[in-house]
Amino acid sequence: MRAEYDFSKMKARKNPYASKLKKPITMRLSEDVISYFKEMATEAGVPYQSLINLYLRDCVAQHRRVKIAWLAKP
Repeated sequence: MRAEYDFSKMKARKNPYASKLKKPITMRLSEDVISYFKEMATEAGVPYQSLINLYLRDCVAQHRRVKIAWLAKP
């Protein structure tokens, strides 16, 4: 093994996996939502956070929109 290597002549290239990296975030989810995904994840044999990510990715792919209707105060 060489004592030093000359990397100055190497060509830079993009990381092919960079688009697949995940960003850690903090979310506040209801306990019943977490239980629901944990149960489904156990049945599917995948980690529950991966299952939540897959579900959200599917929502993005299908361009799903949330319909929220707030009740008017009487």
